[in-house]
Amino acid sequence: MASSSSLALLLLLSSLAVFCTLSEAESSPPIVKGLSWSFYESSCPKLELIVGNYLKNAFQKDIGLAAGLLRVHFHDCFVQGCDASVLLDGSASGPGEQQAPPNLTLRPAAFKAINELRALIDKQCGRVVSCADVAALAARDSVHLSGGPNYPVPLGRRDGLNFATQQATLASLPAPFSNVTVLLSALAKLKLDSTDLVALSGGHTIGIGHCTSFDNRLFPTQDPIMDKTFANSLRRTCPAKNTVNTTVLDIRSPNTFDNKYYVDLMNRQGLFTSDQDLYTDSRTRSIVTSFAVNQALFFEKFASAMIKMGQLSVLTGTQGEIRANCSARNAGSRSGVLESLVDGEGEMAVF
Repeated sequence: MASSSSLALLLLLSSLAVFCTLSEAESSPPIVKGLSWSFYESSCPKLELIVGNYLKNAFQKDIGLAAGLLRVHFHDCFVQGCDASVLLDGSASGPGEQQAPPNLTLRPAAFKAINELRALIDKQCGRVVSCADVAALAARDSVHLSGGPNYPVPLGRRDGLNFATQQATLASLPAPFSNVTVLLSALAKLKLDSTDLVALSGGHTIGIGHCTSFDNRLFPTQDPIMDKTFANSLRRTCPAKNTVNTTVLDIRSPNTFDNKYYVDLMNRQGLFTSDQDLYTDSRTRSIVTSFAVNQALFFEKFASAMIKMGQLSVLTGTQGEIRANCSARNAGSRSGVLESLVDGEGEMAVF
């Protein structure tokens, strides 16, 4: 068996090798036409201060809200782009994205917080900031105020007029039962690579998971990859299949945005199949290792991946609208349900 010093050296060399590979990319991804780093500089110069101050106070009362807001941004962007469609309540023509199975566990408090931010911003600046931009900023501040990187957010998104069908939502959000092959394929369609996948999965360093999203690893038999002590602890929370309960995603620092999630994976203590397989699969294992031993590297790559993800199929210019209420289209707006062209199926969601 290798000594602890030999293992440490191996991890360090692995980290350096991946660092050299990843550093070849641009430090900050390019931004799409219509977005800008200073979009509201004149129309709402105190925008980021308003969002930050509100969330500082909100997190003192409920730190779980941070993970909730981050997850809303993920679920918005992965389904037809970052257009705030997940914030829509639905319509007389049918249920919206919120009613799709992967979104049933999105926190109502997160939707409420975005609408309250919308009202505060309108009071200061008028209706000039989109709900999609509010969601993107709230996600960034959720990361930063929990201990993570404070990355820049390109702004100028517009809010969509349509939400996706439940079928399209299921197709666009990979399930937590997915392996790396499925995850890489799903992200490749969005022009996100293996480093983006591992970095974005690091969002699981905060938040909770529902028993039904991981009890496939406990029943009828335990996943042999899972650490036995960890599995026994999970069985106390989820004593039977389909137990309605939750547990933390990161057992080492569940409320702090750091790199301990990757340490969990190396110790076979990842909660979802989609988590643990990042370390099991040879295509992503070295990236996990590099993030586990180098938090600064994780922060850098997470920020880069979030900037890229936050620009997926955005509406800009005169497209869409700027909603007065993030939960509903403006009066007179054309409504409807947008069918996605993405194929697939799922239940709960990875992100």
